[in-house]
Amino acid sequence: MFRRSFNRFCAGEEKRVGTRTVFVGNHPVSETEAYIAQKFCDNRIISSKYTLWNFLPKNLFEQFRRIANFYFLIIFLIQVTVDTPTSPITSGLPLFFVITVTAIKQGYEDWLRHRADNEVNKSTVYIIENAKRVKKESEKIKVGDIVEVQADETFPCDLILLSSCTVDGTCYVTTASLDGESNCKTHYAVRDTIELRTVESIDNLRAAIECEQPQSDLYKFVGRINIYSNSLEAVARSLGPENLLLKGATLKNTKKIYGVAVYTGMETKMALNYQGKSQKRSAVEKSINAFLIVYLFILLTKAAICTTLKYVWQSTPYNDEPWYNQKTQKERETWKVLKMFTDFLSFMVLFNFIIPVSMYVTVEMQKFLGSFFISWDNDFYDEEINEGALVNTSDLNEELGQVDYVFTDKTGTLTENSMEFIECCIDGHKYKGVAQETDGLSQTDGPLPYLDRADKNREELFLRALCLCHTVEVKPNDTVDGVTESSELTYMSSSPDEIALVKGAKKYGFTFVGVQNGYMRVENQRKEIEEYELLHTLNFDSVRRRMSVIVKTQSGDILLFCKGADSAVFPRVQNHEIDLIKVHVEHNAMEGYRTLCIAFKEIAPDDYERVNRQLIEAKMALQDREEKMEKVFDEIETDMHLIGATAVEDKLQDQAAETIEALHAAGLKVWVLTGDKMETAKSTCYACRLFQTNTELLELTTKTIEESERKEDRLHELLTEYRKKLLREFPKSTRSLKKAWTEHQEYGLIIDGSTLSLILNSSQDSGSNNYKSIFLQICMKCTAVLCCRMAPLQKAQIVRMVKNLKGSPITLSIGDGANDVSMILESHVGIGIKGKEGRQASRNSDYAVPKFKHLKKLLLAHGHLYYVRIAHLVQYFFYKPLYDAAYLTMYNICFTSLPILAYSLLEQHINIDTLTSDPRLYMKISGNAMLQLGPFLYWTFLAAFEGTVFFFGTYFLFQTTSLDENGKVYGNWTFGTIIFTILVFTVTLKLALDTRFWTWINHLVIWGSLAFYVFFSFFWGGIIWPFLKQQRMYFIFAQMLSSVSIWLTIILLIFVSLSPEMLRIVLRSVRRRSTRNPNLELPMLLSYKHIDSGYR
Repeated sequence: MFRRSFNRFCAGEEKRVGTRTVFVGNHPVSETEAYIAQKFCDNRIISSKYTLWNFLPKNLFEQFRRIANFYFLIIFLIQVTVDTPTSPITSGLPLFFVITVTAIKQGYEDWLRHRADNEVNKSTVYIIENAKRVKKESEKIKVGDIVEVQADETFPCDLILLSSCTVDGTCYVTTASLDGESNCKTHYAVRDTIELRTVESIDNLRAAIECEQPQSDLYKFVGRINIYSNSLEAVARSLGPENLLLKGATLKNTKKIYGVAVYTGMETKMALNYQGKSQKRSAVEKSINAFLIVYLFILLTKAAICTTLKYVWQSTPYNDEPWYNQKTQKERETWKVLKMFTDFLSFMVLFNFIIPVSMYVTVEMQKFLGSFFISWDNDFYDEEINEGALVNTSDLNEELGQVDYVFTDKTGTLTENSMEFIECCIDGHKYKGVAQETDGLSQTDGPLPYLDRADKNREELFLRALCLCHTVEVKPNDTVDGVTESSELTYMSSSPDEIALVKGAKKYGFTFVGVQNGYMRVENQRKEIEEYELLHTLNFDSVRRRMSVIVKTQSGDILLFCKGADSAVFPRVQNHEIDLIKVHVEHNAMEGYRTLCIAFKEIAPDDYERVNRQLIEAKMALQDREEKMEKVFDEIETDMHLIGATAVEDKLQDQAAETIEALHAAGLKVWVLTGDKMETAKSTCYACRLFQTNTELLELTTKTIEESERKEDRLHELLTEYRKKLLREFPKSTRSLKKAWTEHQEYGLIIDGSTLSLILNSSQDSGSNNYKSIFLQICMKCTAVLCCRMAPLQKAQIVRMVKNLKGSPITLSIGDGANDVSMILESHVGIGIKGKEGRQASRNSDYAVPKFKHLKKLLLAHGHLYYVRIAHLVQYFFYKPLYDAAYLTMYNICFTSLPILAYSLLEQHINIDTLTSDPRLYMKISGNAMLQLGPFLYWTFLAAFEGTVFFFGTYFLFQTTSLDENGKVYGNWTFGTIIFTILVFTVTLKLALDTRFWTWINHLVIWGSLAFYVFFSFFWGGIIWPFLKQQRMYFIFAQMLSSVSIWLTIILLIFVSLSPEMLRIVLRSVRRRSTRNPNLELPMLLSYKHIDSGYR
């Protein structure tokens, strides 16, 4: 796409890199200048990967990038070009099957994407052209077109709002399809275009928009609009996120709007947000690759040994060229090295079935189908939001059973994020309860700790601050002729805290009525309506941790009201005002309440002119706008006066404490990463049992290190002290560490954001003890860690730091807000809570659940079972890996695949209720226990043992020259068929022995597979197939089963082959009975870890 920058009409601004200029309505802004149409991408949405023409080459290229597929392609080409003992069909047909199934699956998924794209691209929209409404398809919208959108319609592209049907040029939008937030957001038109409500007037608009190039952040937009009239001078207005209507959002409670397209098609923020999600790989997938390398080495070794032995055997002339098999002249003249190489390739082809190509298809099917069990689980259904669990990726199902560390947000994850105003303090005076209307705050229905109270004017100033300092909207149609019934008001906001504070002020007689024509309306205790002109809003951000508004009273006074965290407000107010409020803030925090401090200051008219000019300049900047605005905000929010503080309760989620207890018992370390203050977070951690009453807390906070003049020295001293204490308490062996968590003294660590920054950015030289290294040693010995005052980036840094620990522990992050997205994406497994702070977290997660309590079953039951199932599947495929081409081809595809697939989907070696009630079972599969060297060697030994039994048992049977009554001698094809029959029955019955949870599906596929094998053998050997050059299998199977000796041999060898498994089952049963707990009897898997505590 070519882009033409055009800036000559933009208020004299210089040309800027990284911006675009959009002419509204695609009209030139000056009649004297020639208009050159700009080139931007069209409005087609393309989410599909393939087209009809590139599907075959592109899909094949992607599939053959997988090592296994490429390996079997090479084997197939060797069979085609080199004289090998097996037909190319033996590797070509399974490879074709795998490639075809995968291609059909991917093709169908892409067809669905094409269909969805067409529904969007062909939808009807209305464009304003030549003062007329023109009906078009959505894909034909161009950048600069003026688009009309009606109520309840979805915006077809990213639009700048020009006007709406409302007088003040506002509209209400829901962005549920983008970030999951169902609440209405208010968007605004610039004041110079709000009057353009007709087709004729909007078409006459001459304006140019200069804005940033497309970028994916949904909540950032920088631009300005230059509006031209008859005068030569253009009027410039700043544009921000509040002016941008995003594609995918829906217009609500507004009849009609006009907007100009600035980003279209694949350049819209919605399209950019669904691209480039990182691919996560599970520990099982890494183990599969390691096993493949081992088996590939075995294959190469076998081929090399057999090639060597062949030439050793042929070193004797008689063996090299017997009288009945004389070499041709061409064979004698062949270069010996080349012949050895082709023989080596032939042996590779002969033995290549030890690497099962069909395993990949089975694993993919197991993951895809298995993920539905999470979505279908009724225990994950939440009636409040009428939703259940959501699986965004099925590639990590088994990783849920391998988690070592859980990182959780606090607000909205451990707590409800349902705020209730509890109390407030004004100038050190505490107010709690519901005020009586007759006397404002002078009396309360609740307890009054103080008999006196603050000055009446200060009380009213505090309540006005609560009614004005926010971004709350009043739901439309609640006002009639300017009069509002307070009881009917419905507040809307993206933050539950703000609604709680507005409702808190309402309890005490000050009611926020809404915003009308730029004026905030407040009903006071005397039922009088007060109006305040809203001059500026200094929005909240996670760095400043505060927000402010600048308003003008009816008397002309200009006031700034500010609310924010105590750490963000206290440094900006008068020192003598802090002490009285600080006592209440700390007390409320200890009780687990969320606290905010309220401050204000008067701004002189001259100062406001300067402030207003700085704010406008910062808002108009196209480069570094956020940094410039932050600098201005920082200058404005100084020398304020502290009025008071509020306390809001965020209740603990249902069963949050029980869930954390279960995770601890399962050996998982739980870390809480929150932006809240330490006292509030600490109280919540005690309430949810992250910290027990006997937990010894180690603090690394600003408060503890400020006791010394040299912070780094004090920090190093504390780190060294804590490390020595923990090394004395806990053994060095990590094997018994999880046991120690539940049986010995527990330690918890508390650290804040500023101390963490000091640790991560320490100035210590490399020769001294590194802060980060000591800190990690302390964290590994603690059962729980609380990180408070964390910025979103610091959350991700913590997760990354733990991920990189020795042993690469598996991490899981769970949160509900946009500030949790960074840690969710950083961790091995990301869980999103479908909370009240929007759906950014669940949209960016691997799995989404309605409540934190659902994490217990997701990990302890689903995660445990998924891991056991797929680990068994992988080992089984390497264990069961020969003979006629048709049998070789059908072996992994039909004869033995369905039983293991059913097992990997349905097996419950332990009841789900038992898994959730005894979390210690989770420890037995941790650390990828079932795919370690021990279990791998056992399965390999079992395969080697059974293969030896098959071959030599049949070999000894054939020492008798005649196995039939008529004296007919059986040949090598009968020999192979006997071995193959024993193999099919043994590996299938082995799976039957491993199955503990039988369903009709298991019975069908296990016994059905054996019946199908018998049927296929009779069918394949009972017909003379015209397309085969040699009828080597004709009547072999039927004649083989006519011999009683062969029947007895098959039964005996199957029994001998399975004897190690049967012996293990008997010994395990005897052992379990000797140590039986009448309350708990659990089957054990071979590769389970042994834990010293056993079962109690």
